[in-house]
Amino acid sequence: MNSPLESAILFQLGPVAITEAIVTTWAIMTVLATAAVLLTRQLELRPTRRQAALELVVSMLDTQIAETSGADPAPYRGFIGTLFLFILMANWSSLVPGVEPPTAHLETDAALAALVFLSIVWFGVRRGGVGGYLRTFAAPNPVMIPLNMMQSLTRVFSMFVRLFGNVMSGVFVIGIVASLAGLLVPVPLMALDLLTGLVQAYIFAVLAMVFISSTIQDRRAGSPDADPSPSPTQKDT
Repeated sequence: MNSPLESAILFQLGPVAITEAIVTTWAIMTVLATAAVLLTRQLELRPTRRQAALELVVSMLDTQIAETSGADPAPYRGFIGTLFLFILMANWSSLVPGVEPPTAHLETDAALAALVFLSIVWFGVRRGGVGGYLRTFAAPNPVMIPLNMMQSLTRVFSMFVRLFGNVMSGVFVIGIVASLAGLLVPVPLMALDLLTGLVQAYIFAVLAMVFISSTIQDRRAGSPDADPSPSPTQKDT
């Protein structure tokens, strides 16, 4: 396996170096986009088994978003669901012989963390406007502005480090055991890697929703016309 700080360059596209991680990333994106088109064609009022399974997955995603944020899941479903599926597929791509998961490389995880950071800004501005989003940094008082701005960066950076460290370490362990003990011995580790990949994708998606919802809730708390009615999660408690 190559160093995670260096990606193997497959070919040059003019001045742009196309690495293995880029090719794998685009392959995963193509598979997900194709699957989305094929699986959502010809939806019916009386769902087939395929459609029922898809509706169950969407329902579970909506429930998780609602429980995490207490908000309507519709605006966040597309981003959080896509984020989870991409990371899951990227993590599991390590099980394909000769393929290194893109999430075991710094640039991929940094790009995912940057997307989460931009989504926090996007949903924050969309919810309360530019002024409303900027006012969240002054909560609970203007003295906290530098610390709140630093926190918004460090918490996204922690997501990047966590995902990179866990995926990279799993790939290294399986590679080392395979080189020392043969092909069949790492099978239990590969099964564990499947579980780890699922957990890491879930944690990354949930943390992204937590950070987005914290910005929205800060906006609600600081808005004079905020809705005083409790959220679904507050009602349950």
